[in-house]
Amino acid sequence: MQYRSIIRILGLLIAIFSITMVPPAFIAYWYQDGAGVPFILSFFLSLLIGFTVWYPNRKEKSELKVREGFLIVVLFWTVLGAVGALPFWLTENPDMNLAASMFESFSGLTTTGATVLTGLESLPKAILYYRQQMQWFGGMGIIVLAVAILPMLGVGGMQLYRAETPGPVKDNKMTPRIADTAKHLWFIYLGITIACALAFYVAGMNAFDAICHAFSTVAIGGFSTYDASIGYFNSVSINMICALFLLISSVNFPLHFAAIRGKNIKTYWRDPELRAFIAIQLALMLICFLVLFEEQIYPDWQSALNHGLFQAVSMSTTAGFSTASFSSWPLFLPILLIFASFIGGCAGSTAGGLKVVRVLLLFLQGKRELNRLVHPRAVYSIKLGRRPVPDRIVEAVWGFFAAYAFVFVVIMLLLLLVGMDNISAFTATAACLNNLGPGLGEVAANFASVPDAGKWILVVAMIFGRLEIFTLLVLFTAAFWKD
Repeated sequence: MQYRSIIRILGLLIAIFSITMVPPAFIAYWYQDGAGVPFILSFFLSLLIGFTVWYPNRKEKSELKVREGFLIVVLFWTVLGAVGALPFWLTENPDMNLAASMFESFSGLTTTGATVLTGLESLPKAILYYRQQMQWFGGMGIIVLAVAILPMLGVGGMQLYRAETPGPVKDNKMTPRIADTAKHLWFIYLGITIACALAFYVAGMNAFDAICHAFSTVAIGGFSTYDASIGYFNSVSINMICALFLLISSVNFPLHFAAIRGKNIKTYWRDPELRAFIAIQLALMLICFLVLFEEQIYPDWQSALNHGLFQAVSMSTTAGFSTASFSSWPLFLPILLIFASFIGGCAGSTAGGLKVVRVLLLFLQGKRELNRLVHPRAVYSIKLGRRPVPDRIVEAVWGFFAAYAFVFVVIMLLLLLVGMDNISAFTATAACLNNLGPGLGEVAANFASVPDAGKWILVVAMIFGRLEIFTLLVLFTAAFWKD
């Protein structure tokens, strides 16, 4: 294990991340909200930490292997979350202890969207902007951004990209060079964000809110600048714009690239995962609308359609935005939507959850086993579209599902141990492991009431969810540390 090379890269990444403290400092200066000093201090502290870690190891440039890639990704997210908590910890408004600061930071970077803050309208604009910006960087993965920069500094990036990119198949690249791949991803990501911000602005948001909500929408994060979330604007057009861009951002980004490069919109429909994703979304929208309309939760069918469609998309894509307190709906719907978040979006998107392709493969494997019971000697192959899926991938998906279930149970039991009630512990685990945000019970509105021990446990859950279980879990195996 090339430890000094790993430390050197970690120092570079922290130094790069320190730059993200600069825009909020300018926001504080522009609005004169008094929050500039914590960000300036955080910038210099982050830069100092990065330089101190990098300088003694600056000449270590050994070639990275797969194991080093996994370790760097885990260390980077862990250290980055801690460094990102500095502004929350140093500022006086809001007044946050270390556990709350770390929770808010990791929630932002992992695009979970769970918050311990209330009274958002009274907070400094710099803090509000910083939360949204964190989600935007975390959405695509700061590692992928760094992969585009670090080759210029003498650091190869393929191992990092394979450890960071979500989904069951990680060996495909859109372009021959990994740095080019990362750059293409970021150009698409930036383009969608600009389009989303402009759409919000035209629909009635001011420039600040439009940019902030575009950040968290495209990142499928769920942070808002208001306690009432998207419901604050009370606008059908804003709801529909948000839902549309959540769906766009839930699509595999390499698929966006393929459609743009090939100039053929039919590329989307050829993807079996996207077809399954659309089918799931339509089914959830219809169920939510019918239940809300039948139970007369809203005065007319238009309102039922507006809220039902938006909440179905927001929760199932793991964004967690809200237009109303969905926890007050008939219990069937909140539970349905939380379970839908286990599926999440497509692999290679900014959404959380298991990912549609994994759930699709689990379904096809279950179907194959049923067929084998009827015809034991027959040979069945699993296909996505017209392509057969290798058995090693199917086995990896089952392994992932087993690991996911194991981590879920352990985290939920730990939350019960620290004093949370059953429904709160279950939904908090689902919200953080799926990078969803809101839950039910104590965590329906925010996570402020969660004990500090519970916040630390949920921080670990967020990291597991963001790194898709295996990337972090592999570090706990003896084989990983053997030379």
